[in-house]
Amino acid sequence: MHLSLSKRKQTSVVNAQQVQPGSFLTLHYRLSGPDGADLINTFADKPATLSLGTGELAPAVERRLIGLAEGAHTTFQLAPGEAFGERNPELLQRVALSVLREHGDPDERYGVGDVVQFPTPDGQGAFAGVLRELGPPEEDWALFDFNHPLAGQPLSFEVQLIGVL
Repeated sequence: MHLSLSKRKQTSVVNAQQVQPGSFLTLHYRLSGPDGADLINTFADKPATLSLGTGELAPAVERRLIGLAEGAHTTFQLAPGEAFGERNPELLQRVALSVLREHGDPDERYGVGDVVQFPTPDGQGAFAGVLRELGPPEEDWALFDFNHPLAGQPLSFEVQLIGVL
């Protein structure tokens, strides 16, 4: 009897639905930074649902999910730059403070570390930059970093696949 139960359990894993390009997934996942701190964690809440190939996950994460079976629970490491790209020094840019006043609240006081939203050139969207440095008052500029905050960092991705369609 024990062998029969064990054999059935193995069969269910073998016959489990596997992740393929375009699969719809229900999963729990945890993304943690280089210090091990959770950046995103769905394990204590409702699972996430998403579709592969729609840009909801980084391509490197999607590639690692392909072939995993429903019910799998695994953790994999993402090399620096793999999930959010490498840091690009060209995305450190000086912006005139007059531009900030023109597109934002003219009375706003900005400080190092502030995240500021900028309109896209077509005015249809926005992108964010982190204020890294304020120039001297007479020079009227601020240095912004438009890299993703996790660009160039190693990350850990833990996933438990609940459902695969």
